[in-house]
Amino acid sequence: MSITENIRRVRAEIAEAAAAAGRRPEEITLVGASKMNDTAACREAVAGGIDALGENRVQELLKKYAEDAYIGAPLHFIGHLQRNKVRQIVGKVDLIQSVGSLELLAEIQRCAEKLDLVQNVLLEVNIGGEESKSGFAPEAVYAAAQQALELPNIRALGLMTIPPVEVNPGDSTQYFEKVRALYVDMNSNLFHNKLECLSMGMSGDFAQAIRAGATMVRVGTAIFGTRDYT
Repeated sequence: MSITENIRRVRAEIAEAAAAAGRRPEEITLVGASKMNDTAACREAVAGGIDALGENRVQELLKKYAEDAYIGAPLHFIGHLQRNKVRQIVGKVDLIQSVGSLELLAEIQRCAEKLDLVQNVLLEVNIGGEESKSGFAPEAVYAAAQQALELPNIRALGLMTIPPVEVNPGDSTQYFEKVRALYVDMNSNLFHNKLECLSMGMSGDFAQAIRAGATMVRVGTAIFGTRDYT
């Protein structure tokens, strides 16, 4: 199937999951996770109606950015971001989804201030407490949000999470529901119900994430096909 056909199929699955949760599919932003896919694939996804494209690697993003791969769709950074690479993407991406430390938050503020712009971000929650993953511990993300509110060149739009890889299908739901609860609490008590994004769910579990309250899903292989890591 083509990328355009895959987008159509994923949107049908999104609509089904949204209906099961009493929601409208228009509430869900579909981000095409385009890691390891070339400029032509990104352009096809844009032509096929993808809501946004998301990259995991700064070097790959910059290469495709120079090739005009993302024209016509918002660009998100969705991977682990090192502080020494922040300056390379601030101002180029519409949203940094993976802000998982106060140090990274401060560096984004510094770079955005230098460019005289406001950078949209999501705070990443390490909901499984995994040492191999970045992100704020669930008990620390509220304080991080308070810090973000004090930074004039940063606009926090919500939360992002990647649950632990589970053996049994459906086990991700418990993690999605926990992050949804954090999101609701933070939105009510800190952001006057103005948060926009709860980014949860990938190719294998985006339907679960939508039923748990996700407003944004990051879908790679289900749109672009299996990645060749060799």
